Amino acid sequence: MTILEANFNGLQHIGLPVTDLERSKDFYAKLGFEQVMIRSFEFGGGAGWCCMMKRGPVVMEMYQMPEAELEAIRNRDNGHIDHVSFDVNDIDKAFGELKEAGFTIDEDAPVHLDFWDNGCRCFNVIGPDGERLEFNQIL
Repeated sequence: MTILEANFNGLQHIGLPVTDLERSKDFYAKLGFEQVMIRSFEFGGGAGWCCMMKRGPVVMEMYQMPEAELEAIRNRDNGHIDHVSFDVNDIDKAFGELKEAGFTIDEDAPVHLDFWDNGCRCFNVIGPDGERLEFNQIL
């Protein structure tokens, strides 16, 4: 049995930092994506916005950071896809299994975000080339 074998559902979403959420929403809507969630969030003393747009099984998470953070996003030199997110049934179990297996985890424990109807909990594993793999459970 492999790590997360019974607790892994597949790709959940692709995270994309954007500099103008409305422009990005319009762009993806023209490609047939529909908005399925939008929420504000706090970061560094400012407010940002997160929008999930879906077409078929593909979900794009577009988030606009607070104004003070936008210049860093505009000047990224490592591309604009921020993370790939995998869906799990039990976030605490996934965290424990990956930690025990020696994976590099960014957080000390799964974090709660006030996204979706009842929130979600997630954490990030860092891959061998610095890529972020998010494990996420929608509550």
